Amino acid sequence: MPKEGLPFFPTERVLSQDEIVQLVENFAEMGVSKVRITGGEPLLRTDVVDIVRRIKAVPGIDDVSITTNGLFLEKKAAALKAAGLDRLNISLDTFKPAVYQKITRGGHIQQVLDGINAASQLHFKKIKLNIVLIKGQNDDEVLDFIKYTKDHNVNVRFIEFMPIGNALRTWKKEYVSLTNVFDICRKAGLTYHPIELSGNGPSDNYQVDGYTGSFGLIHPISAKFCENCNRLRITADGYVKACLYWNEEINIRKAIPDKPAFRQLIQKALDNKPLNHEMALAETDRIIDKAPTWRHMSQIGG
Repeated sequence: MPKEGLPFFPTERVLSQDEIVQLVENFAEMGVSKVRITGGEPLLRTDVVDIVRRIKAVPGIDDVSITTNGLFLEKKAAALKAAGLDRLNISLDTFKPAVYQKITRGGHIQQVLDGINAASQLHFKKIKLNIVLIKGQNDDEVLDFIKYTKDHNVNVRFIEFMPIGNALRTWKKEYVSLTNVFDICRKAGLTYHPIELSGNGPSDNYQVDGYTGSFGLIHPISAKFCENCNRLRITADGYVKACLYWNEEINIRKAIPDKPAFRQLIQKALDNKPLNHEMALAETDRIIDKAPTWRHMSQIGG
Protein backbone atom coordinates (compact mmCIF):
# COMPACT_ATOMS: atom_id res chain seq x y z
CA MET A 1 0.00 0.00 0.00
CA PRO A 2 1.50 3.38 -0.93
CA LYS A 3 2.11 5.79 1.96
CA GLU A 4 -0.70 8.08 0.84
CA GLY A 5 -3.12 5.14 0.83
CA LEU A 6 -5.59 4.14 -1.88
CA PRO A 7 -9.27 4.97 -2.27
CA PHE A 8 -11.63 2.07 -1.65
CA PHE A 9 -13.83 1.03 -4.56
CA PRO A 10 -17.49 1.94 -4.00
CA THR A 11 -19.61 -1.11 -3.13
CA GLU A 12 -21.36 -1.21 -6.49
CA ARG A 13 -18.00 -1.49 -8.27
CA VAL A 14 -17.00 -4.64 -6.36
CA LEU A 15 -18.17 -8.10 -7.45
CA SER A 16 -21.09 -9.37 -5.40
CA GLN A 17 -21.10 -12.74 -3.67
CA ASP A 18 -23.42 -14.19 -6.30
CA GLU A 19 -21.20 -12.89 -9.12
CA ILE A 20 -18.11 -14.42 -7.51
CA VAL A 21 -19.77 -17.81 -7.11
CA GLN A 22 -21.15 -17.77 -10.66
CA LEU A 23 -17.78 -16.94 -12.21
CA VAL A 24 -16.20 -19.77 -10.18
CA GLU A 25 -18.89 -22.11 -11.54
CA ASN A 26 -18.02 -20.91 -15.06
CA PHE A 27 -14.32 -21.56 -14.48
CA ALA A 28 -14.99 -24.97 -12.96
CA GLU A 29 -16.82 -25.99 -16.14
CA MET A 30 -13.69 -24.91 -18.04
CA GLY A 31 -11.47 -27.20 -15.97
CA VAL A 32 -10.35 -24.98 -13.09
CA SER A 33 -10.14 -26.91 -9.80
CA LYS A 34 -8.28 -24.53 -7.47
CA VAL A 35 -9.43 -21.13 -6.23
CA ARG A 36 -7.51 -18.60 -4.15
CA ILE A 37 -9.26 -15.64 -2.53
CA THR A 38 -6.92 -12.69 -2.13
CA GLY A 39 -7.22 -8.93 -1.99
CA GLY A 40 -6.86 -6.28 -0.78
CA GLU A 41 -7.67 -8.00 2.47
CA PRO A 42 -10.37 -10.66 1.95
CA LEU A 43 -11.21 -11.05 5.64
CA LEU A 44 -12.57 -7.50 5.61
CA ARG A 45 -15.55 -8.79 3.63
CA THR A 46 -18.33 -9.61 6.06
CA ASP A 47 -19.52 -12.41 3.76
CA VAL A 48 -16.12 -14.07 3.24
CA VAL A 49 -17.12 -17.23 5.12
CA ASP A 50 -20.25 -17.61 2.98
CA ILE A 51 -18.16 -17.06 -0.16
CA VAL A 52 -15.75 -19.82 0.88
CA ARG A 53 -18.61 -22.20 1.69
CA ARG A 54 -20.34 -21.63 -1.63
CA ILE A 55 -17.15 -21.86 -3.70
CA LYS A 56 -16.17 -25.09 -1.96
CA ALA A 57 -19.58 -26.54 -2.88
CA VAL A 58 -19.08 -25.86 -6.62
CA PRO A 59 -18.70 -29.18 -8.49
CA GLY A 60 -15.12 -29.56 -9.69
CA ILE A 61 -13.56 -27.21 -7.14
CA ASP A 62 -11.41 -29.31 -4.82
CA ASP A 63 -9.09 -26.72 -3.28
CA VAL A 64 -9.95 -23.31 -1.80
CA SER A 65 -7.37 -21.08 -0.14
CA ILE A 66 -7.06 -17.52 1.14
CA THR A 67 -4.21 -15.02 1.23
CA THR A 68 -4.61 -12.70 4.23
CA ASN A 69 -2.68 -10.29 6.41
CA GLY A 70 -3.90 -12.35 9.37
CA LEU A 71 -5.16 -9.46 11.49
CA PHE A 72 -8.69 -10.91 11.64
CA LEU A 73 -7.66 -14.53 11.38
CA GLU A 74 -8.02 -15.44 15.06
CA LYS A 75 -11.68 -14.40 14.95
CA LYS A 76 -12.51 -16.11 11.65
CA ALA A 77 -10.21 -19.14 11.40
CA ALA A 78 -12.66 -21.66 12.88
CA ALA A 79 -15.57 -20.47 10.73
CA LEU A 80 -13.40 -20.56 7.60
CA LYS A 81 -12.26 -24.10 8.37
CA ALA A 82 -15.86 -25.20 8.95
CA ALA A 83 -16.82 -23.58 5.62
CA GLY A 84 -14.30 -25.80 3.83
CA LEU A 85 -11.20 -23.62 3.50
CA ASP A 86 -8.24 -25.88 2.70
CA ARG A 87 -5.15 -23.69 2.94
CA LEU A 88 -3.94 -20.34 4.24
CA ASN A 89 -1.30 -17.91 3.03
CA ILE A 90 -0.45 -15.29 5.64
CA SER A 91 1.58 -12.19 4.80
CA LEU A 92 4.16 -11.60 7.53
CA ASP A 93 7.19 -9.56 6.47
CA THR A 94 8.79 -9.15 9.90
CA PHE A 95 8.75 -10.38 13.49
CA LYS A 96 9.63 -6.93 14.85
CA PRO A 97 6.57 -5.02 16.18
CA ALA A 98 7.91 -1.57 15.28
CA VAL A 99 8.89 -2.63 11.75
CA TYR A 100 5.52 -4.34 11.30
CA GLN A 101 3.71 -1.15 12.32
CA LYS A 102 5.76 0.80 9.78
CA ILE A 103 5.17 -1.67 6.96
CA THR A 104 1.42 -1.97 7.58
CA ARG A 105 0.83 1.67 8.58
CA GLY A 106 -0.15 0.78 12.13
CA GLY A 107 -0.91 -2.95 12.33
CA HIS A 108 -0.23 -4.96 15.50
CA ILE A 109 1.88 -8.05 14.88
CA GLN A 110 0.58 -9.90 17.94
CA GLN A 111 -2.83 -10.15 16.23
CA VAL A 112 -1.18 -11.97 13.33
CA LEU A 113 0.81 -14.31 15.57
CA ASP A 114 -2.36 -15.10 17.53
CA GLY A 115 -4.13 -15.81 14.23
CA ILE A 116 -1.38 -18.16 13.11
CA ASN A 117 -1.55 -20.02 16.43
CA ALA A 118 -5.35 -20.29 16.20
CA ALA A 119 -5.18 -21.59 12.62
CA SER A 120 -2.46 -24.07 13.54
CA GLN A 121 -4.84 -25.76 15.96
CA LEU A 122 -7.41 -26.35 13.21
CA HIS A 123 -5.28 -28.58 10.97
CA PHE A 124 -5.55 -26.79 7.64
CA LYS A 125 -3.85 -28.72 4.84
CA LYS A 126 -1.07 -26.16 4.75
CA ILE A 127 -0.26 -22.80 6.32
CA LYS A 128 2.24 -20.64 4.46
CA LEU A 129 3.88 -17.42 5.61
CA ASN A 130 4.77 -15.00 2.82
CA ILE A 131 7.82 -12.79 3.36
CA VAL A 132 8.79 -10.23 0.72
CA LEU A 133 12.47 -9.52 1.34
CA ILE A 134 13.44 -5.85 1.11
CA LYS A 135 16.96 -4.56 1.71
CA GLY A 136 17.27 -2.57 4.91
CA GLN A 137 13.77 -3.50 6.04
CA ASN A 138 13.67 -7.21 6.87
CA ASP A 139 16.63 -8.89 5.15
CA ASP A 140 18.28 -9.23 8.57
CA GLU A 141 15.46 -11.55 9.73
CA VAL A 142 15.94 -14.43 7.29
CA LEU A 143 17.45 -16.69 9.93
CA ASP A 144 14.69 -15.81 12.40
CA PHE A 145 12.05 -16.95 9.91
CA ILE A 146 13.90 -20.16 9.10
CA LYS A 147 14.30 -20.96 12.78
CA TYR A 148 10.57 -20.34 13.24
CA THR A 149 10.01 -23.52 11.21
CA LYS A 150 11.87 -25.58 13.80
CA ASP A 151 8.79 -25.93 16.00
CA HIS A 152 6.04 -24.60 13.71
CA ASN A 153 4.60 -26.71 10.92
CA VAL A 154 4.41 -23.88 8.41
CA ASN A 155 6.01 -23.22 5.04
CA VAL A 156 7.91 -19.92 5.23
CA ARG A 157 8.19 -18.50 1.72
CA PHE A 158 10.72 -15.82 0.84
CA ILE A 159 9.55 -13.78 -2.15
CA GLU A 160 11.62 -11.43 -4.29
CA PHE A 161 10.48 -7.82 -4.21
CA MET A 162 8.77 -7.00 -7.52
CA PRO A 163 8.75 -3.59 -9.25
CA ILE A 164 4.98 -3.24 -9.28
CA GLY A 165 3.73 0.19 -8.26
CA ASN A 166 7.32 1.23 -7.40
CA ALA A 167 9.85 3.44 -9.17
CA LEU A 168 12.56 1.26 -10.71
CA ARG A 169 15.34 3.31 -9.12
CA THR A 170 13.86 2.81 -5.65
CA TRP A 171 13.14 -0.86 -6.33
CA LYS A 172 16.72 -1.59 -7.41
CA LYS A 173 18.03 -0.19 -4.12
CA GLU A 174 15.66 -2.42 -2.13
CA TYR A 175 15.86 -5.65 -4.14
CA VAL A 176 17.42 -8.68 -2.39
CA SER A 177 18.46 -11.84 -4.24
CA LEU A 178 17.19 -15.05 -2.67
CA THR A 179 20.57 -16.73 -3.05
CA ASN A 180 21.37 -14.97 0.23
CA VAL A 181 19.01 -17.37 2.01
CA PHE A 182 21.31 -20.33 1.34
CA ASP A 183 24.37 -18.34 2.41
CA ILE A 184 22.68 -17.44 5.70
CA CYS A 185 21.78 -21.08 6.36
CA ARG A 186 25.33 -22.24 5.75
CA LYS A 187 26.84 -19.51 7.96
CA ALA A 188 24.45 -20.55 10.74
CA GLY A 189 25.54 -24.18 10.38
CA LEU A 190 22.10 -25.34 9.20
CA THR A 191 21.89 -28.23 6.77
CA TYR A 192 18.85 -28.42 4.52
CA HIS A 193 17.49 -30.56 1.72
CA PRO A 194 14.96 -30.00 -1.09
CA ILE A 195 11.43 -31.31 -0.55
CA GLU A 196 8.25 -31.59 -2.59
CA LEU A 197 5.09 -29.90 -1.32
CA SER A 198 1.76 -30.39 -3.07
CA GLY A 199 -0.02 -27.34 -4.42
CA ASN A 200 2.91 -25.00 -3.89
CA GLY A 201 3.04 -23.44 -7.35
CA PRO A 202 6.22 -21.46 -8.10
CA SER A 203 7.99 -22.10 -4.79
CA ASP A 204 11.21 -24.16 -4.55
CA ASN A 205 11.00 -25.79 -1.12
CA TYR A 206 13.55 -26.94 1.44
CA GLN A 207 13.58 -28.26 4.98
CA VAL A 208 16.28 -27.85 7.59
CA ASP A 209 17.30 -31.23 8.97
CA GLY A 210 15.31 -31.97 12.12
CA TYR A 211 12.87 -29.05 11.66
CA THR A 212 9.08 -29.45 11.69
CA GLY A 213 8.24 -26.90 9.01
CA SER A 214 9.94 -25.84 5.78
CA PHE A 215 11.00 -22.81 3.77
CA GLY A 216 10.51 -21.91 0.14
CA LEU A 217 11.92 -19.48 -2.41
CA ILE A 218 9.79 -17.65 -4.96
CA HIS A 219 11.97 -15.76 -7.42
CA PRO A 220 9.98 -14.02 -10.17
CA ILE A 221 12.97 -11.80 -10.97
CA SER A 222 16.13 -13.90 -10.82
CA ALA A 223 14.53 -17.13 -12.08
CA LYS A 224 11.32 -16.39 -13.92
CA PHE A 225 8.71 -19.14 -13.87
CA CYS A 226 6.50 -17.65 -16.59
CA GLU A 227 6.65 -20.77 -18.77
CA ASN A 228 4.93 -22.77 -16.03
CA CYS A 229 2.41 -20.11 -14.96
CA ASN A 230 -1.13 -21.52 -14.97
CA ARG A 231 -2.92 -18.73 -13.10
CA LEU A 232 -5.56 -16.18 -13.95
CA ARG A 233 -6.51 -13.32 -11.64
CA ILE A 234 -9.94 -11.76 -11.40
CA THR A 235 -9.82 -8.31 -9.84
CA ALA A 236 -12.35 -7.13 -7.27
CA ASP A 237 -14.03 -5.01 -9.94
CA GLY A 238 -14.39 -7.85 -12.45
CA TYR A 239 -11.37 -7.74 -14.77
CA VAL A 240 -9.34 -10.79 -15.77
CA LYS A 241 -5.55 -10.45 -15.69
CA ALA A 242 -3.56 -13.17 -17.42
CA CYS A 243 -0.29 -11.71 -16.08
CA LEU A 244 0.29 -10.03 -12.75
CA TYR A 245 2.66 -7.43 -14.18
CA TRP A 246 1.10 -6.13 -17.37
CA ASN A 247 -1.74 -3.63 -17.71
CA GLU A 248 -3.51 -5.88 -20.21
CA GLU A 249 -6.85 -6.83 -18.65
CA ILE A 250 -10.40 -7.54 -19.86
CA ASN A 251 -13.65 -6.65 -18.16
CA ILE A 252 -15.63 -9.89 -17.78
CA ARG A 253 -18.25 -8.76 -15.26
CA LYS A 254 -21.13 -8.33 -17.70
CA ALA A 255 -20.36 -11.73 -19.25
CA ILE A 256 -20.54 -13.69 -15.99
CA PRO A 257 -24.20 -14.75 -16.50
CA ASP A 258 -23.53 -15.61 -20.18
CA LYS A 259 -21.31 -18.72 -20.19
CA PRO A 260 -20.47 -18.72 -23.93
CA ALA A 261 -19.52 -15.03 -23.81
CA PHE A 262 -17.57 -15.62 -20.60
CA ARG A 263 -15.64 -18.50 -22.13
CA GLN A 264 -14.85 -16.39 -25.20
CA LEU A 265 -13.42 -13.53 -23.10
CA ILE A 266 -11.34 -15.89 -20.97
CA GLN A 267 -9.93 -17.52 -24.10
CA LYS A 268 -9.08 -14.05 -25.41
CA ALA A 269 -7.20 -13.29 -22.19
CA LEU A 270 -5.30 -16.56 -22.49
CA ASP A 271 -4.46 -15.89 -26.14
CA ASN A 272 -3.12 -12.46 -25.18
CA LYS A 273 -1.05 -13.75 -22.25
CA PRO A 274 2.53 -12.51 -22.79
CA LEU A 275 5.45 -14.92 -22.93
CA ASN A 276 6.95 -13.33 -19.81
CA HIS A 277 6.61 -10.36 -17.50
CA GLU A 278 10.01 -8.83 -18.38
CA MET A 279 10.72 -7.88 -14.78
CA ALA A 280 14.18 -9.48 -15.07
CA LEU A 281 16.98 -7.37 -13.63
CA ALA A 282 18.87 -7.18 -16.92
CA GLU A 283 15.86 -5.70 -18.69
CA THR A 284 14.56 -3.08 -16.29
CA ASP A 285 16.26 -0.15 -18.04
CA ARG A 286 15.12 -0.85 -21.58
CA ILE A 287 11.95 0.58 -23.01
CA ILE A 288 9.16 -1.94 -23.31
CA ASP A 289 6.21 -1.85 -25.66
CA LYS A 290 3.50 -2.63 -23.15
CA ALA A 291 2.60 -0.66 -20.03
CA PRO A 292 2.96 -2.21 -16.57
CA THR A 293 -0.25 -2.54 -14.58
CA TRP A 294 -1.67 0.61 -13.02
CA ARG A 295 -2.85 -1.42 -10.02
CA HIS A 296 -0.80 -1.68 -6.86
CA MET A 297 0.03 -5.10 -5.40
CA SER A 298 -2.38 -4.38 -2.57
CA GLN A 299 -5.16 -4.27 -5.20
CA ILE A 300 -4.37 -7.45 -7.11
CA GLY A 301 -2.91 -9.77 -4.49
CA GLY A 302 -0.02 -12.20 -4.75
